Amino acid sequence: MSTKIHATVDALGNPTGFVLTAGQASDLEGADVLLKDIDAQMVIADKAYDAQQRVVEPLLQAGKAVVIPSIRTRTVQREYERHLYKARRVT
Repeated sequence: MSTKIHATVDALGNPTGFVLTAGQASDLEGADVLLKDIDAQMVIADKAYDAQQRVVEPLLQAGKAVVIPSIRTRTVQREYERHLYKARRVT
């Protein structure tokens, strides 16, 4: 059995929340919990969170900026701030 740790962090990389899901669960299950009431003005996430109705639209309706690249198979690629996405990793 495996486990996935889903986490949110602030701009400095400090943890702000986390949830555990089963290893075989979709990454979107973690997003459903963590992003529902997020206080951040901007959400930067990996391609795994490219779900228009489930993730992107609710965030946009809540007035959040969304920096999530589209998955390769999406017919219309969503625009996103590439420099912000690249800088998401704090080392």
